[in-house]
Amino acid sequence: MVLKPLKPSMRENKRYLLVEGKNLKENIEKAILEFIGVLGMSKTGLGFIKTDKNSAIISVNREEVDKVRASLCVFPEKMQVKRVSGTLKGLKK
Repeated sequence: MVLKPLKPSMRENKRYLLVEGKNLKENIEKAILEFIGVLGMSKTGLGFIKTDKNSAIISVNREEVDKVRASLCVFPEKMQVKRVSGTLKGLKK
């Protein structure tokens, strides 16, 4: 049995966040897990697009952007969301 690809209207809408801080790969995951838990983490559909030394681009489900931003704000280590965009090209401007 071969699965058909999803229609564009059925796909998850993503938003891309540019985050600045230190140790982002571990800290972003910890912050989201602590704030909204395992079920919330699965709903966010978190994906790391690009990580540098002090910045990272992550993809998140459109409905969960506010929860992710809140979880990054309340985490003890400083992380800051610089930009949010619907496309990667728009994020780099």
